[in-house]
Amino acid sequence: MDELNKEIRKLGQQYAYLSLQMHETIAKKLDFSATDHKYLSFFLVKGQLTAGELATLSGLTTGAVTGLIDRFEKKQLVKREFDPNDRRKVIVVADTQKILQLFEPFYKGFQEQTEKLIATYSDEEKVIIQSYLTKSIELTTQTTDKINKI
Repeated sequence: MDELNKEIRKLGQQYAYLSLQMHETIAKKLDFSATDHKYLSFFLVKGQLTAGELATLSGLTTGAVTGLIDRFEKKQLVKREFDPNDRRKVIVVADTQKILQLFEPFYKGFQEQTEKLIATYSDEEKVIIQSYLTKSIELTTQTTDKINKI
């Protein structure tokens, strides 16, 4: 592996570590665990989920998901509703507005600076960055799936 490849790998690792550190810091400020903070973002993307769907997305057991939902519900960030088509099924509905307001002081500046950083690259460079990140996500997903099968 040449030196540039090594440097890219090291930078990727450093980015991952610093990202974890940033999310842990934000989580502490919000009185969340780092994992709870990240799992709450699933609700921002999806809006609503069943406990089973959240278990699949997070990799948590159904018991751990129940505790997670309980913690979010206690903070009034989600609520449980019965599925109108199948009352045995419970849908967890996020208060996305409240979640966004909670996160905004910590992410607004970061998101603005990220947009400015992305704007410094040409369209051709952005395509390369997008390709690398997409392939990295696929590789990470495949590796996680393999590990889960062990």
